[in-house]
Amino acid sequence: MAQVTVASPTNIAVIKYWGKRDSKLNLPINSSVSITINQADLRTVTTVTASKDFPTDRLWLNGEEEDIEKNKRVQKVFAMVRGRSSKWAGMKVHVVSINNFPTAAGLASSAAGYAALSFALAKLYDLEDAYPGDLSTIARVGSGSACRSLAGGFVAWDMGDKADGTDSCARQVAPANHWPELQVLILVVSDKKKAVSSTAGMQTAVDTSPLLAHRAAKVVPARMVEMEAAYHKKDFAAFAQLAMQDSNQFHSTCLDTYPPIFYLNDVSRAVIQFVHAFNTACGEVRLGYTFDAGPNAVLLVLKQHAPQALAAVLAHFPPERGAEAGYVNRPAMRQAALAVGPPAGLAAAFPLEPQVGVIKYVYHTDVGPGATILDSSEALADSAGMPLMTAPPPRPAASLSGALELCSSSRLQLAAGVLAAAAVLAVAARKK
Repeated sequence: MAQVTVASPTNIAVIKYWGKRDSKLNLPINSSVSITINQADLRTVTTVTASKDFPTDRLWLNGEEEDIEKNKRVQKVFAMVRGRSSKWAGMKVHVVSINNFPTAAGLASSAAGYAALSFALAKLYDLEDAYPGDLSTIARVGSGSACRSLAGGFVAWDMGDKADGTDSCARQVAPANHWPELQVLILVVSDKKKAVSSTAGMQTAVDTSPLLAHRAAKVVPARMVEMEAAYHKKDFAAFAQLAMQDSNQFHSTCLDTYPPIFYLNDVSRAVIQFVHAFNTACGEVRLGYTFDAGPNAVLLVLKQHAPQALAAVLAHFPPERGAEAGYVNRPAMRQAALAVGPPAGLAAAFPLEPQVGVIKYVYHTDVGPGATILDSSEALADSAGMPLMTAPPPRPAASLSGALELCSSSRLQLAAGVLAAAAVLAVAARKK
């Protein structure tokens, strides 16, 4: 018997991946690039146990067992790993996994989930890269963007052109410590499952949107070069503007899809207007935004401007009365924001009345490392491979930065997390 526990971060693409040329291998029609989010704030933890005594593979997500045979994407990952290694031949595995952030709400939960699963299996089966990015191709077959969560910092997913997908893999553009001043504010507008899944949305877009085909062929290649250069130079204005333009074009392709797909809502659009008004009030680009396939806003900001940006969010998108304590995951950051206040000219540039309660909570985070092995004390399963957590606990109202005990065992504590109602692999299972 052998066991390994890993953690993997989510990532936020600033040049978006949307559309597949091969749905079985998850091969994209364009390259993409993302920032890896600090695992202290958003991550998936997965424990995999292998034993010859297990009669079958099993999967638990947030304490609930899933029908692993119905999850085609998990089966693909299993098959790829087992096809590359004879270690543990004939053995079955137990997988226990949790997310600490909303699932299927446009925060790249699938990236964290499948990166964690692939990384854990690779470590358990002693797999190594046969070439740079090789192991990321395993994560890719589970969820395309998962390949970018294996590495930290700024990570590209090169689309490749080979039919077998061996050159469609992740490439680290810059490590996590390259731009420590870059920070992120994630405004959670909705933590509910989106109406149109990314998988379904991509296929419909490829089939019906001429704008998407133009974007992939004519726009993205140049933007990838510009974005990587901006990140290397730490040119925030260029980086933020490119991120905003690419986010807007991505959602334009969703509208160009037939029937159209609406991932943004009225709050999302208000946040877009708010960001541009903030920059107008400041006289320069100090804030950027990007939206994945969901309504939640990811705001990009430098460390020195983060308190003022959060102060502006608190002023124009305040929490419901009584919900102030849990509104921002890092209390010290909230206090810094209240001390600084928003830009003087923002009220004139953004004259809308404060929209109370439309944002559920705010993550303040930054760029972090990729998938990592955890100490056995953080295992989610006992020595027999059975989950230590027997039921998913409710999401706490307290600050996200507090430690959350997931079960009665003192071994299972995950700092900096709230538990979403379902993890990414459960969503994938129910899609099939």
